[in-house]
Parts: sequence; structure tokens; C-alpha cells
Amino acid sequence: MTLNIKRLSPSAKLPRYATAGAAGLDLHACLDQPLTIAPGQQVMVPTGIAVAIPEGHVGLLAVRSSMGVRHGISLSNGVGVIDWDYRGPLGVGLRNASAEPYTIQPDDRIAQLLILPVAQPALREVEELDDTARGEGGFGSTGR
Repeated sequence: MTLNIKRLSPSAKLPRYATAGAAGLDLHACLDQPLTIAPGQQVMVPTGIAVAIPEGHVGLLAVRSSMGVRHGISLSNGVGVIDWDYRGPLGVGLRNASAEPYTIQPDDRIAQLLILPVAQPALREVEELDDTARGEGGFGSTGR
């Protein structure tokens, strides 16, 4: 499988796997100058690239764990979903949930892109669903 990447800006850094065992490709901020995210603010950070997700797959955006744990930065929509048929620019929506401003520098790694297979099962409306041991047990129903 190949991920085709189109550079939309000459200054865009191409994504890469940080280690041989990395699940996600690091995406970089394509900025001309630093961008500060105020507490409670949401911003869209351009990456300067577009990608062609292979058919039958999805691109999932996740925030870098160091940004979330150390600085309170998260994706503005929780998880970004990039459908295989989208060919536009990749942007990363970020939210600052901390009480301190956070500054993104040009070329900073801001998110990870994971490529995963997608199942699209046929849909069928039914009157009843099959039983399981868990049944309708909701949050916390399987233990603490």
C-alpha cells in the first residue's frame, strides 16, 4: 500500500514515521510565523499537504500525546476523520484546554495521521437484536 502525498506549499514538511514501530505519521504545522493558541481557543493549523488515502481505508487524526498530556492541547473535534475520497488540504483543528497560552512554531509536529482499513457492512433494519452476555449494560457495566 502507498500513501500519495501532495505538497501544497513549498515550505510544507512531509509527514514521516518517527520510529520503526510508530503507528502514525507525524504531521507538521505549515506556518510562516508562530501561532499562539489562547486558553479556551480553537484554531485550524494548516499542514501544507494533501493526501490520497487508499480506497477502503480511512485517515484518522490524533493529537500528539505530549501536547495533550503536557500542555492540554487536544483536537477540536476529538478525532479527525479523513475519508478515502477526500483530496483537499489537511488542516488540524486544535483546542487549548489549559489555562496557559500555547505557541506552535513553524514545522512543529502537531498531530499524527493513522491509516486504517474500513468495513462498510450492508445495512438491515430488524425488529430485535441478538442477545449477548452483556446485553444492554452501559457505562461501567463490566466492572470498575
